[in-house]
Amino acid sequence: MKERVVVLGASSKPDRYSYKAIALLQEHDHTPIPVSVRDEEILGLKAVKSISQIDEPIDTVTLYVNPKILSEVVDDIIAIRPKRVIMNPGTESPEAAEQFKQHGIRVLEACTLVLLKTNQYSKA
Repeated sequence: MKERVVVLGASSKPDRYSYKAIALLQEHDHTPIPVSVRDEEILGLKAVKSISQIDEPIDTVTLYVNPKILSEVVDDIIAIRPKRVIMNPGTESPEAAEQFKQHGIRVLEACTLVLLKTNQYSKA
């Protein structure tokens, strides 16, 4: 099943993991939606500045922001009602995870890149 995936903390810098995640999501035929305060476009995709600008159904939100920034957007993530949130290494927040779970959102502490490269993304 192909997914619509919000990439929070997206970057147009090729050395960033969020950039690599967007590229790999595209390669696996998923639809990444970059959320970036700095970039207008990433890998040919129009970036949005805020999650609150997204008005289409979302399957997954994959996080590439530190826990302090995450704490500022938890309500915005809950508002778009994703099926799951992937907390990539360095983004983990027990408080945010608990809030997501209370709203019926699955939380996964994992690396999106590893999940995709090992064919575990859709099963996770």
